[in-house]
Amino acid sequence: MDIQKCLICGRSEGCVASALGVCRECIINRWDKAREYAEKMHRFSRRQFNMPSRDDILPKESTPDVVTCTQCVNKCRIPQAKVGFCGLKENKKGKIHIRAGTKNVGFVEYYYDPLPTNCVAAWVCGEKARGDYRKKSTFQNFLTGSEKNLAVFYQSCTFDCAFCQNWHFREALHHPHEMSSAQLSDAVDSHTRCVCYFGGDPASQMPHSIATSLEIMKRTKNTVHICWETNGSANPRMMHKVAEIALETGGTIKFDLKAFTPELHHALTGCSNENTLTNFRDLARMMEKRPEPPLLCAATLLVPGYINLEEIRRLARFIADCNPQIPYTLLAFYPAYLFPDLPVTSAEHAQKAENVCKEEGLTSINIGNIHLLSDSTYPI
Repeated sequence: MDIQKCLICGRSEGCVASALGVCRECIINRWDKAREYAEKMHRFSRRQFNMPSRDDILPKESTPDVVTCTQCVNKCRIPQAKVGFCGLKENKKGKIHIRAGTKNVGFVEYYYDPLPTNCVAAWVCGEKARGDYRKKSTFQNFLTGSEKNLAVFYQSCTFDCAFCQNWHFREALHHPHEMSSAQLSDAVDSHTRCVCYFGGDPASQMPHSIATSLEIMKRTKNTVHICWETNGSANPRMMHKVAEIALETGGTIKFDLKAFTPELHHALTGCSNENTLTNFRDLARMMEKRPEPPLLCAATLLVPGYINLEEIRRLARFIADCNPQIPYTLLAFYPAYLFPDLPVTSAEHAQKAENVCKEEGLTSINIGNIHLLSDSTYPI
């Protein structure tokens, strides 16, 4: 791997992604300078797929025809004839026109996975977690594959992660697959034991996933576990409804906690983590209503050079303050999208991150994607 020097401090220690050009320390301590590089990277990312940048949704001048969307943390202020950050909300003559994410239209695809799946919550979703909650669901079914998961992929997102593993949704957004909530709910059959909404991210089309879930609950007499995997950026009111559905169906809400430090989160995702942290804290208070299976769990991608041990410590401390029993998965990073020149997460990085989580009081920690872990070394 070629060593990339930070364009601000000039140091080459650690891992610096060429597309971003600046190190973690400068992002945090010199954000006034690092922000320019981060925004440049995200403008490039958006321009590749003809998607709006933050400049497009935050016009400098407020005019009467600008409309505001409050569905997620971005709170886009959309000029006339333009679309919001997710690409789904359009300003038509001063009113918001929703292209997708309603009960009647979703940009979405689905497929079936035999159980157990590679879900980040699978390790807390076995016999003990599910068997007592739904007598029809047994661990043997999970092992034999006679039951399956309906994996629902939303073709849009509220973030612009530079390390996105599913970045192809940006292409699909221009020739989407449309389904109503009723059509999607038809995909649930007698062998479907659980549903998981992911993407992209369901945060950008949360009303569609909620409407689909209510239809599934009605049709199956509430015997299917309904889960979400999300960046948590949706409006808190919608996230509360999601939590109610997950509680009632035995589902789990899986938060992707990208970073804790606001500047680092903005640099890596192009967006704020304000809603993510607020929603996570609020939903953690609901866990006592159903200890098993867990209502809430979290996962973080160990991005070399950026999500280092200090960042994991901040995240672990936050989770422990919410509830130390919340399951937390540390995921191995694989080079993707704008970060193809970073190394795969090392085994040392993952093991030390796990130790940090234990030091901060977390009691349920898992290392995911262990098949990706390498023997490489780099500063962590």
